[in-house]
Amino acid sequence: MASRIPLDTLKASLVHPPKVTSVKALVESTDFSSLPSFYTFTHNLHDEPISDDPDDSIPIIDISLLVSGTPEEQSQVIHQLNKACSDWGCFMVINHGVSESLTKAMIASFQEFFDLPEEEKKVFQGNHVMDPIRCGTGFNPSINKANLWRDYLKCITYPEFHSPNKPAGFSEIALEFSKRNREVVTVLLKAISKSLGLEESYINKAANFELGLQLLAANYYPACPEPEKVIGIPAHYDHGLLTTLVNNGVSGLQVTHKEKWFNVHVPANVLFVQVADHLEILSNGKYKSIEHRALVNDKATRMSIALAHGPSLDTIIRSAPELVDSESHPPAYVQITYKAFLELQQTGKLRDKFE
Repeated sequence: MASRIPLDTLKASLVHPPKVTSVKALVESTDFSSLPSFYTFTHNLHDEPISDDPDDSIPIIDISLLVSGTPEEQSQVIHQLNKACSDWGCFMVINHGVSESLTKAMIASFQEFFDLPEEEKKVFQGNHVMDPIRCGTGFNPSINKANLWRDYLKCITYPEFHSPNKPAGFSEIALEFSKRNREVVTVLLKAISKSLGLEESYINKAANFELGLQLLAANYYPACPEPEKVIGIPAHYDHGLLTTLVNNGVSGLQVTHKEKWFNVHVPANVLFVQVADHLEILSNGKYKSIEHRALVNDKATRMSIALAHGPSLDTIIRSAPELVDSESHPPAYVQITYKAFLELQQTGKLRDKFE
């Protein structure tokens, strides 16, 4: 979805990058009176989202039935997962065991981090996708044609746990939140394996999920006086197997469904789960990675917290042999390690190669 940047614009951004430490600092500064031009994002007029459609809503999965339901109930949920992953590429999960109090504590801790003085947050700035802790604001001249209206903090939380040492208590909450989400995904991956007609442990083994990378990320979108002129995050796809997501109650997430944009409203104590690129590869395209984007508004700050759950870094995910047919369904994807995939993704060229 990203377009090519004119060479003179790219050179200018490299020689004279905008001196903005964070969007939060910008909107809170005393001299902020108008939107800086380098945040202006040109929206496609044909990409207007549809309204909530009561006859076509995001599927809801009751994960408790996978754990303690009858065989008939488990079979029904597995069928629901098959339909959700193939028709939507996303679904809502209820009765997941991640307590609402823990989620609220995680949101509050991230808020405390973003509220730290800019100088204290600079300590955690990173430059490489594999840096264990990275915070900053969004601009990559090879991918984005405008600064993104968001600040972020990203931490690798598995197989080794990393976290900033401030604010107080952040590490403990992040560790527990990451563990609980990983437990949910472990259950889902077993059921998704069965929904594909594979053995329950197939995805776990194929992805070496016991050593799989888990990335905890928070995106912070301050209210913008001219939200129609900016973008939180442009249309993109997630790496990994599944992404779990919660937010602070402020909407802004949109996904594509039937070639239209669809507003996503995540209720309290519900996990929103997205199919990501490596589950698409493993299913040989039967389950599609969901395209999504984040918009901002002029009334309230939005925060989303996502956990990307992927294979181990040295794993090459291949289409399951049972889902490959040399004539009607040949292998459709290039084969590279997960680490190489992540590094290539940063160049903005990955989706062309992926497809």
